[in-house]
Amino acid sequence: MAAPKKGRRPAGGQSRPGRALALILIAMVALTGGMFWSGHTTPRLGIDLAGGTSITLKAKAEPGQESAVNETNMNTAVGIIERRVNGLGVSEAEVQTQGDENIIVNIPRGTNEKQAREQVGTTAQLYFRPVLAAMPQTAPSAETSGAPTPTPSASASASGATAGEGSATPTATASTQGRALTEALKAPSPTPTASASTSGEPKATGTPQATPTPDAATTALEQKFTALNCLDPKQRAAAGQGVKSTEPTVACGEDAPGVWSKYLLGPAEVDGKDVDDAKGVFDQQRGMWIVTMDFTDGGSKKFQSITSKLSQQTDPQNRFAIVLDGEVVSAPSVRQTLSASAEISGNFNQQSAQDLGNILSYGALPLTFQTQSVDTVTAALGGDQLEAGLIAGAIGLGLVILYLVVYYRGLSLIAILSLGVSALLTYVLMALLGPAIGFALNLPAVCGAIVAIGITADSFIVYFERIRDELREGRSLRPAVERAWPRARRTILVSDFVSFLAAAVLFIVTVGKVQGFAFTLGLTTLLDIVVVFFFTKPVMTLLARTSFFGNGHAWSGLDPKRLGAKPPLRRTRRATPVATPVDPKEA
Repeated sequence: MAAPKKGRRPAGGQSRPGRALALILIAMVALTGGMFWSGHTTPRLGIDLAGGTSITLKAKAEPGQESAVNETNMNTAVGIIERRVNGLGVSEAEVQTQGDENIIVNIPRGTNEKQAREQVGTTAQLYFRPVLAAMPQTAPSAETSGAPTPTPSASASASGATAGEGSATPTATASTQGRALTEALKAPSPTPTASASTSGEPKATGTPQATPTPDAATTALEQKFTALNCLDPKQRAAAGQGVKSTEPTVACGEDAPGVWSKYLLGPAEVDGKDVDDAKGVFDQQRGMWIVTMDFTDGGSKKFQSITSKLSQQTDPQNRFAIVLDGEVVSAPSVRQTLSASAEISGNFNQQSAQDLGNILSYGALPLTFQTQSVDTVTAALGGDQLEAGLIAGAIGLGLVILYLVVYYRGLSLIAILSLGVSALLTYVLMALLGPAIGFALNLPAVCGAIVAIGITADSFIVYFERIRDELREGRSLRPAVERAWPRARRTILVSDFVSFLAAAVLFIVTVGKVQGFAFTLGLTTLLDIVVVFFFTKPVMTLLARTSFFGNGHAWSGLDPKRLGAKPPLRRTRRATPVATPVDPKEA
């Protein structure tokens, strides 16, 4: 009989469980240490457990564009609002439509909740409009005291070159305003791409659009501009609303706390769709927060066109206003042609600069939204439901352990230890995934973790039953543990693959809280494989070497007599028949 080759483990040979146990022990220590080092020792909670804010927004179309409130624009708005909130690092924010014209935004209590509430309904309609006239307005106390009127400190830059500084803005007279407005209205309304004429004055290109007569339009805008009082919050909010981007308008801008300017603005030359990226940064040279913007290829050409025209004008016609949702946030002067990028500077702090950069980066909402209600959600109801769910989970876990103890006796110790390892890894990973990817624990996620108890216990039962089958065939425990593992391993992998596939499909096709259930189910399914391969199997191999389990103690759960094991098959030699002489008399 040929001897087995060296280096190849014969069937029923013993594995090396120490290596696998060392690996999972190192992983557990590293993950637990990382959890304490990061300072996030508890999982982040969703709005149903931690409480938060629920905001209802109602879509409102611009005059003459009632058809804009449609399913496409509503879904686009949902995506933009969700990206804005997530860009602030808020976890588990839920944004979904309700009916045909409402959007519900649920923001959990925690980091940046206040900023998120302020940004969800901000339309962020950004336009670059040429300034036709500007007039500072201050409170009566400031005017009577003769205090100097500050002007917007704004600039635009390309390749690092500053094109505008905080120069004084002269007060426009009524005649100057009238001439500027008359000149603007004599020409047809320009398209967003305008070019400079040979005379240096703005000249529109494109198909002329129907406008009111110059005299009537000039008179109406002059009266509107003259009557505008930017110190009145109601007039500030109403200024520039409901005006198309291709029409001149009036707007207000805050130069300093309590100091405002009213502006007469021409048609928009560049809009927010032409901005490719924006972010709030701190300018070390000037010691102030600014917002930098990079344009798309088309936006660069438009910006180059308008700055080329404005650089040839005198103040204030050499300025362009950066208008966000009808308010002038900056009005820099231009002294050279720019195209690559621009920056907005003014009365920014870190939060306001980063907020504006976040809004501009993720785009403008296709619709105007009105806040219908802002409700504070308490965690009391969710806490009661969580308590009930945890009680149900504890009862279920207790029943599982009771069944294991009664049916498997000593083997239940391995199952309980494995469940403990799985629970520890699940908790640590949930705590780490909160700050890492924004995972937040909600009620459906808790349900997913409870369901995972059954999945994990099922893997142990499959392995234990395979071992018992081998013992019933008459094998001893140590070979039975090794021979049962390949068959049990295939069954466990197939079962966990089906569970993980279901969780992945559920996560992809659903939204909101259901994704929390699917994510937790998929995570615990992967952990089940890790625990069974690197803990349950090695521990079973080690315990099989003990006399309590190896000799089949009655309370080990592996007693051959209780299992109805067959006696071991032994080969015996056949007896050779021997011829016996026959007595002739008997024959």
